[in-house]
Amino acid sequence: MMIDLHGKPFLLDDEAVRWVEETLADMTMEDKIGQLFCLIQRKDDEWREEADDVLRYKPGGIMFRPLKSEIAWTIAQYMQGKSDIPMLIAANLERGGSGIVKEGTDYGSNMQVAAAGDPAYAEKQGVICAREALAVGGNWAFAPVIDIDYNFRNPITNTRTYGSDPLRVARMGKAYVEAVQGLGVAASIKHFPGDGRDERDQHLVTSINDMSCEDWDATYGMAYKTCIDAGALTVMVGHIMQPAYSRRLTPGIADDAIMPASLAPELLQGLLRDKLGFNGLITSDATTMVGMMTQMPREKAVPHTIAAGCDMFLFTRNLEEDHAYMVQGVEDGVITEARLDEAVTRILATKAAIGLHQKQKEGTLVPSARGLGVIGCEEHRAWTRECADRAVTLVKSDDTVPIDPDKQKRVLLHVIGDEPGYGNITGGKNTYFKEKLEREGFSITVFDSAAGWEGALTRYDASIQEHDLVIYFCAVATKSNQTTVRIEWAQPMGANCPIYIPVIPTIFISMENPYHLLDVPMVKTYINGYTNTKEMIDAIVDKLMGRAGFEGDSPVDAFCGRWDTHL
Repeated sequence: MMIDLHGKPFLLDDEAVRWVEETLADMTMEDKIGQLFCLIQRKDDEWREEADDVLRYKPGGIMFRPLKSEIAWTIAQYMQGKSDIPMLIAANLERGGSGIVKEGTDYGSNMQVAAAGDPAYAEKQGVICAREALAVGGNWAFAPVIDIDYNFRNPITNTRTYGSDPLRVARMGKAYVEAVQGLGVAASIKHFPGDGRDERDQHLVTSINDMSCEDWDATYGMAYKTCIDAGALTVMVGHIMQPAYSRRLTPGIADDAIMPASLAPELLQGLLRDKLGFNGLITSDATTMVGMMTQMPREKAVPHTIAAGCDMFLFTRNLEEDHAYMVQGVEDGVITEARLDEAVTRILATKAAIGLHQKQKEGTLVPSARGLGVIGCEEHRAWTRECADRAVTLVKSDDTVPIDPDKQKRVLLHVIGDEPGYGNITGGKNTYFKEKLEREGFSITVFDSAAGWEGALTRYDASIQEHDLVIYFCAVATKSNQTTVRIEWAQPMGANCPIYIPVIPTIFISMENPYHLLDVPMVKTYINGYTNTKEMIDAIVDKLMGRAGFEGDSPVDAFCGRWDTHL
């Protein structure tokens, strides 16, 4: 297949095209197979052994999990120095430099950015991601997420999306793509053909985008086409089925033959390339997800991913084994020579499009360590504060806000979620929130459920006499490998439920999930913050105190389609 390297999204000049063609011509079969892989680097300590293991396979790319900035910079220097062909260095740059380095700016979730309203905030999001990634040698953003959060029960999309309005998602995604690529970092719009319809997680099951072709075209298709037309260099493909288009593009296909997009040539070629006109690099999502692994034996699935139309294979279950499966797929003709060359050409062209071939000549693939100063810099922190201030959303309210320590000094604080750890990097902020309120003059008692059952619980009237205000600080975050995102109340008998609503003013603040009204419909004052950061807490406290107004515009139906949540 002929690939237009001069056209979108590559826009290569003659010199860059020659580099792609000459590099491809000089590559061995082993070199080409290596380029198909984007592997992973996650170790701060003892990183060299992990890096050397990866480099043995000559991969086309590497993804960094958040590392210490100096270590990330050192690893990038090391790996690029040992690679004949410059590497794509990727990260989940969804919400700031925090996606690649531990000291990076956590600008805010996509839904926070969308609640701020103006695509200029998505542009700043892209600028921060690009600047801080480039400082440590990063050059590929696995972002923006342009999934559409249609199903509030979906446990993985949620605040990772720009919301449920396709036009807002398209505008925000376009602004991010243009900003990040304007600074020389390739964007990857994800997760084609679109998450957010199913209530299940593709990490755990093959999920389904159940829209009709016409509805998909007007929503997900429109968002993808907007970002493709804006020049997005890469697309990440999910382990998500789109049965309507599989049936239209493959008439008579049996139900059990419908594959997730990562394994479906009719979706990759017929829909993404032919209908949407995407000419860039297609990468699979992580190939360790159950959504891919249950469709066919792995030895077949590994090469079939490339044969079906993906150009890069993200991660491995076992590096040695999966590499052998890919080699076998080439030797058996599952991946034809023409298909292999097409995939590698797009990989090389992506590298050329962001100038990696020139940077390699100049020795600037990883900039001077002096550039690390941009990570978490004051300008980025100021932008973060501004976005948080604009995004805080007062979803429903009685007359409880603003609050006043002279009138409501004694506060009972309930903390829900907010546990730090893997999958919740922002956890542990409730102490900061408590200290902020104490500095405002409030006396805070943190709720601790008492032992006992019916007949032996704390007296109801005691709490009424002891507290003037109840505040819930809820930070139940979405993460992969879970099946629901709901509040799990304390024992005994939901001891921390908001039972004092009729007699004590109560405020519920959700820091991570916009849909908690489903579980607390009785709450009269409900605030969405979208991202559990200190900047967001600062903004919320300012608004609670009446020093600033609420400006956020909810990007989703925070009432979850129910009548009782409006009461």
